[in-house]
Order: sequence, then structure tokens, then C-alpha cells
Amino acid sequence: MTKRGITAEIVDEVLDRYDEVGIIDDAAFARAWVDSRHHGKGLARRALGQELRRRGVDQEVIEGALAELEPETEEVTARELVERRLRTMRGEPEELFRKLVAMLARKGYPPGIAIRAVKDVIARRSEEEEAFAGSRKVVRMRINAEVDWAETMEAEAAEAEWDRPDRV
Repeated sequence: MTKRGITAEIVDEVLDRYDEVGIIDDAAFARAWVDSRHHGKGLARRALGQELRRRGVDQEVIEGALAELEPETEEVTARELVERRLRTMRGEPEELFRKLVAMLARKGYPPGIAIRAVKDVIARRSEEEEAFAGSRKVVRMRINAEVDWAETMEAEAAEAEWDRPDRV
């Protein structure tokens, strides 16, 4: 407003009125920001706190908004991010591990949560792949048994065809 030539007295008066009416509410803004950016971008407490500080929100208000973000929710979000990213990644396990932990670190997750989330998701993926490989083996065995049965039936039918009395 001061850039447009409005005096400081009028600016203070307008801002005070906005504050009275509830138009300017840093706490509501901080809560909405944390909720939106955590669920939308998957950002962790540290990154959210930094963003709010850059926007001029008081530390006390930031702490209140971040207190509403449960640690369990943060861990679940970290796992979901890793699962989503892992679907599109290929490479050696060590390389995948390093890249996934780095992704979570850039989003503000502490090392403990990041490493645990990546290990859990990779372990679950390995178990699923082993179970899938085992089920493929069972299916392959079942198909082979059916093929053997069909070949046996075909051979018996061909043999029975030649044993018919009307055949010469």
C-alpha cells in the first residue's frame, strides 16, 4: 500500500481492521499451509517450517501448526511417497535406496524416518516379488500338468480310434 502512496497511518488502520474482522489470521494460514503442502507435496515438518518462516509467520504460530501434524502421519506419507516413486524406478537396490532416501531428505524428512520408510517399502516389494515368482511357478506347474493330461487324453483317443471295430 505504501508503494501506491497510501500513508502509514491509513495502512495501520486498515490492517488493524482486517485483524479485528479476522481476515488476517496467521494461525489459520499456517494450519491450511501445513495441511495443503503436506498432503499435496508430501513435505515434512522441517520443510514446512522453513516455508512458513520465509513467508514471515511467527515461530510460535509455526510450532502450533506443525503440532497438528502427527508423527505417524508423517511416516505414512513418507512410505506412500517411496511406493509411488519406486513404481517408476529401475536400477540396482543400492542405487534405488540412495535415490529414495535423498528424495525424502529434500522434502524435509529426518534421516531415521527416511531410511526406515525406504527399507520397509523395499522389503515389502521384495516379499511381493518372491510371492509372485512362487505363484508363477505354481501356475507354470499347473499348466504343465494340464498339458500332460491333454496329451495323454489325445494319445488315448487316437489309440481308441484305431481300436474301433468299424476301422480296418
